[in-house]
Amino acid sequence: MSVDGIRGRFGGIFERDVTLVVAVLGALYLAYILAGVAFGYGLRGQLNSIANLTFYIGVFGMMALALNLHWGYTGLFNIGIVGFMGIGIYVTALVSKPPVGDGAAQVGGFGLPLFVGVLAGVLAAAFFGLLVALPALRLRADYLAIVTVAFSEIVRFTMMSRTFQTFTVPDTIDLWLFSFDPTADTVGLGGGGGLILNYTNPLEALLRALFLWDPYLGFVSFVEANVISNNPKPVLDGLLYGIVLLIGVGLFYLLLSRTGKSPFGRVLKAIREDEDVANALGKDTNRFKLTAFVLGSALMGLGGILWYSSRGSITPPSFRPNITFFIWIALIIGGAGSNTGSFLGGAIFAGVLYEGPRYFKNLVQAAFELGDAPRNFGEAMAGFASLDPMPFILYTLDSVSQLRLVIMGVVLIWLMHNRPEGLLGHRKETASSVDLARSGTGRSAEKPTAADGGENQ
Repeated sequence: MSVDGIRGRFGGIFERDVTLVVAVLGALYLAYILAGVAFGYGLRGQLNSIANLTFYIGVFGMMALALNLHWGYTGLFNIGIVGFMGIGIYVTALVSKPPVGDGAAQVGGFGLPLFVGVLAGVLAAAFFGLLVALPALRLRADYLAIVTVAFSEIVRFTMMSRTFQTFTVPDTIDLWLFSFDPTADTVGLGGGGGLILNYTNPLEALLRALFLWDPYLGFVSFVEANVISNNPKPVLDGLLYGIVLLIGVGLFYLLLSRTGKSPFGRVLKAIREDEDVANALGKDTNRFKLTAFVLGSALMGLGGILWYSSRGSITPPSFRPNITFFIWIALIIGGAGSNTGSFLGGAIFAGVLYEGPRYFKNLVQAAFELGDAPRNFGEAMAGFASLDPMPFILYTLDSVSQLRLVIMGVVLIWLMHNRPEGLLGHRKETASSVDLARSGTGRSAEKPTAADGGENQ
């Protein structure tokens, strides 16, 4: 295959992917907007719902891409995602929260700039990924999954522990190359009460770094004077932060796409297909798996920082294993091994399965005066005795958080039976940058070899 042919082939794939992504995102946003119009949502409500949708598309897209590096590229069964997310945000809070003195009601931090905290959080997630990977990568399949989910629970219970709730900081801290005098007297993880994230908002820090904070405040004032009179800043902050997250998804995508097409990425895919064969060909598979696991853990830590930094506080219950399973469902929907599929899976999961039921509940409650819901399932079913379905409907709407878990389970079962490879999984990939077809005639001369041994499509 010529260089122009390769460029044309990859260009065609890229154009199809962009078209598919735009179509899916357009359909999701259009559905939300039309539903809001149909149920009489005002402009503020519409913008707020779009901001929430964009936020969850961004965070689930990021995390699905990070998991794709572990599972889709390398075949590493990691069910401890939320543990690395928790390490990232807790270390960031510990480093960047303002310091407090002894006897203060809340736990303080070292008060360093936010970018230092983010860097520390990512490096901490990578370091703990290394600690987990060193013994765990000797295991495979279910055993690796058990180790990683146990690790995430260890992290969560450590966050809740009174032992690590507060620390007294010494007057001088000696690090490897230098010493410094911290301004904080008391730091810690906050125990079961969690931490208040009173450091600079990531959106504000980014806009100040780009010298755009004052123009943004001017835009907020213009919107308040001409469009939304009732404090539009929280809504605009949510919209802009969602856009920043989508840019972050794009950076994740570019990084992982280049990784997948590099010699390093091709070795990872070989390990995924058959580690023994890759090892027999002279590749140090343990080193490659270790590198992939550490890189993926760092990306998960960064995703956790971006996910939770927009909140006012964090608590250990936020890092239960259900978040990990949500990310796995997103990856399964899109298709493991495909970066485009990973993002699409995250977007569809966020818009349809995660935010969709809750958004529908909010729309119905805003459009109709429905009254109080029954207190239990028995009272809800009792209405059918008098041919009145309203108690059951009210109970169903009130229990939408539990109901969406049922919907996720049904969708997951259907996918496993009907399309286990997801939307874009098992794509055939070019195995070489040179023409592998034999000269002459015959079937072997017509089509180049594909990475999975089949015909390229």
